[in-house]
Amino acid sequence: MKLYFSPGSCALAPHIVLEEMGLSYESERVNMREKTLANGESYLKISPKGQVPTLITDQGHLLTEGAVISQYLCDLHPEKSLLPKGGTWERTKANEWLNYVATEMHKTLGAFFSIDRIVTQPEGNQQWRQGTLKVLGQKFDYLSEHLSKNKFLMGSDFTAADAYLFTVLSWHSFLKIDLKPWPKLVSYLEQIHSRPAVLKAMKSQGLL
Repeated sequence: MKLYFSPGSCALAPHIVLEEMGLSYESERVNMREKTLANGESYLKISPKGQVPTLITDQGHLLTEGAVISQYLCDLHPEKSLLPKGGTWERTKANEWLNYVATEMHKTLGAFFSIDRIVTQPEGNQQWRQGTLKVLGQKFDYLSEHLSKNKFLMGSDFTAADAYLFTVLSWHSFLKIDLKPWPKLVSYLEQIHSRPAVLKAMKSQGLL
């Protein structure tokens, strides 16, 4: 298998899953600004969407979308228990969390990276930031309440959903979003950051 990534992007989530599962894989960094690989080859020839992550499976198939890649990897070796068995209620709930992180957290936080290119009027930019931070605060409240009763999203066990939430929540420092009002989220991030597989994936991406 081969994972294409950009450091610190959402590709970190399946990268963590690969390390947690102890799977054999290659990885290659993508220059997202130029859409090129280290050798100058166009990344678009490999992944027409031009986004990361992209996984090339052992069978040579191309797979995109981080949450889907993580599910695929987890289903290769269900005994690793990074996601509950397919077809069970527990798996449905795990998929609910993956979808929540993708649609509510990833998209909301990710928009901060491009807002300056989309909203050209400073006052409009500030209005958008204030409104979006208010919405984010409500989502942080929801997550904090859940994590005050559960060590991880699915309870006592770390899953691929946690790898995804850790990845997108970690953007808060770069985006200068203060998480101090949500100490439970801060401790959650610290707890996951200390996992050996997480540290290994981050080191592989040059984040440590």
